[in-house]
Amino acid sequence: MHKQEYHFDYEEYASIDDLTEDDKWLLDEAREVTQHAYAPYSRFQVGAVAKLKNGEIIAGSNQENASFPAGLCAERVVLASVSSLYPKVPIESMAISYFNNNGESNHPITPCGICRQALQEFTHKTNTPIRLILGGMHGKVYIIPNSTMLLPLSFTSKDLQ
Repeated sequence: MHKQEYHFDYEEYASIDDLTEDDKWLLDEAREVTQHAYAPYSRFQVGAVAKLKNGEIIAGSNQENASFPAGLCAERVVLASVSSLYPKVPIESMAISYFNNNGESNHPITPCGICRQALQEFTHKTNTPIRLILGGMHGKVYIIPNSTMLLPLSFTSKDLQ
């Protein structure tokens, strides 16, 4: 038996005020986009905004549906939009924020499992890491240099060969 260990480094900031101007702008945009979420069931509004390598900005919000699990997370809305509008352009950074109508919105949240898989696939497809900026409406902010770090031992297209 060989024991293996997995860990990764990420940056933690006390607030959005400590970010670079570009990162601050992207996270502010993600906070704004939460207002476009359709979340009548969970009342948990998520916004995601991606800056592409070509400078384009693509935004998305979660879209729930009474026919569970037909809804879409904000991250996957953005990934689908980027794939449709700019199929060969990598994402440089993606900011994700949320507004919790049922409680606090004061700490970073990470993408769900399905979004982690979708981010991993997009990263593999474009051969470019996606930098994540994660924060609520206020409080701490995390910057994760590569979204694939959130899904160790992931299932990939290589497994299908």
